[in-house]
Amino acid sequence: MSKGRSPEPLDFFIWTAEDVGLWLEEINLGNYRQVFEENGVNGEYLESLSMFTTEQILRFIRRCHMKWGDFITLCKELRRIKVACLKGEQRIRKPWWAPACLSVVFVRLAKRNRQSRVVSLKLEA
Repeated sequence: MSKGRSPEPLDFFIWTAEDVGLWLEEINLGNYRQVFEENGVNGEYLESLSMFTTEQILRFIRRCHMKWGDFITLCKELRRIKVACLKGEQRIRKPWWAPACLSVVFVRLAKRNRQSRVVSLKLEA
């Protein structure tokens, strides 16, 4: 992702810790940005939250010094992103670093990846 630009929701499972920080700012949870980055909370980690046990969730909340209401907000926003992915509401854009000549290839691969992610998300739901 480019610096200062919000990460693409479609690709939340490949977000870096920095991308997660930008997203936290966007959903008004920016006060957790530093602690999330210090703990290496990336998109893959966020995606796995739905499979955490109660004990793992409580450990995460303690480690990140989160308020319970903020954790609920985080989960709701993650769910919103997953639902948008399932409905195909997210635009597919080439990443800022990809050369223009690869745009068509990237979009095809992203669509194929979206289809596999949708199957995964449906199984998870």
